[in-house]
Amino acid sequence: MLHALLVFPMLSAELLRAYIADIPEITEWPDIADRLNTAFAMTDHDWRLPLRACLAVGGSAEQAIPGCIAIAASQMSIIVVDDMLDNEPDGYHAQAGAGVASNAALALLALALRVIDKAEIPAERKASIMQSIAQMNLRTAYGQHLDVQNLTGEDNYWRVTATKSTPFYGCAYETGALLGGADVKLAATLYEIGVILGELIQIEDDLTDALKTPANSDWNEERNNLLIMYASTADHAERAQFRQLRTCINDPACLDAAQQILVRSGAVSYALYNIIVRNQTILTRLHALPLAEPHHLTQLNTYYAERLSDMLARNGISISAETIAATSVT
Repeated sequence: MLHALLVFPMLSAELLRAYIADIPEITEWPDIADRLNTAFAMTDHDWRLPLRACLAVGGSAEQAIPGCIAIAASQMSIIVVDDMLDNEPDGYHAQAGAGVASNAALALLALALRVIDKAEIPAERKASIMQSIAQMNLRTAYGQHLDVQNLTGEDNYWRVTATKSTPFYGCAYETGALLGGADVKLAATLYEIGVILGELIQIEDDLTDALKTPANSDWNEERNNLLIMYASTADHAERAQFRQLRTCINDPACLDAAQQILVRSGAVSYALYNIIVRNQTILTRLHALPLAEPHHLTQLNTYYAERLSDMLARNGISISAETIAATSVT
């Protein structure tokens, strides 16, 4: 059971929608409100990350509202574009058309800055937050540009991760901290911790995608998935067989055999090692900071570890959430 997202004062989607109800484009452009509602309904609730950071530094839930909306709008813009690039059949572009989806993505990016501009906070703090959000969206766009090139090799894997996957989480933490009254130095440190969280989540996503049935698009579109890349390139006894199985990966028997090699070759262990190291780094750095309520951030280690442990168990791989979260590692 995953309880880690339910331990602090909750901001309802209704409260966030009320905050932007006076922005004309929101009332006149139903598609934008619909995309935000989609973001607010997402299981992972990434839009709550600024709330966590804001509460951790001693701020209030109300102070975090513009940051939560800005992160929700940015994330939905990223998802709309990502679905177009990945040719996802259930993406917004498939429902509304590429033109409508493209305009919605642009509008959501603008809205992320508009809600911060609307916030009643000091001008210097407002400028710092807007700069962080603008830089995050620019960095992510560059990461998307790199990702569509299907660059190969582990160096490129981490390069794409550092641009496409991690700035979002760093910005979410920094934005929440600044809204909560943190000084610039503390907010910048939380940005760095958010980046590490982004790496952790990317690797967890790769684990989940590699073990999915039927074959995820990471197999079919030659995505640079960490596990698939490891099993395809590392020196192990079944590498040639794994490469051959990738040619028929849509066959359930081939997929099952390939996924078993992911376990035997050490690919799953390599991914888990990278996750555990990052969890330990996050906990160590958070405990060293002068946070008013650090549990709002440390609980994320537990949440993602429980989620990953459950997924692995469904695939016949047993590892405790405590081990994944580095709470039982010295």
